[in-house]
Amino acid sequence: MDKEHLKGEAKTAEGHIKDGFGKLTGDRKLQAEGKLAKVEGEIRKKVGDVKDSVRKAAVRPK
Repeated sequence: MDKEHLKGEAKTAEGHIKDGFGKLTGDRKLQAEGKLAKVEGEIRKKVGDVKDSVRKAAVRPK
């Protein structure tokens, strides 16, 4: 697991908190920010997956 995975997890958690709090208070802007943060977190995790794949491919001798 690299930094992108950790950043992705943190951003996703932040998104869940904002989205939930927005639903609780009826704040649609906060909900939207939460949903956006969740998407950003998922993207960061996918970037981390790609980086991991590239590292593994570069290390394997052919």
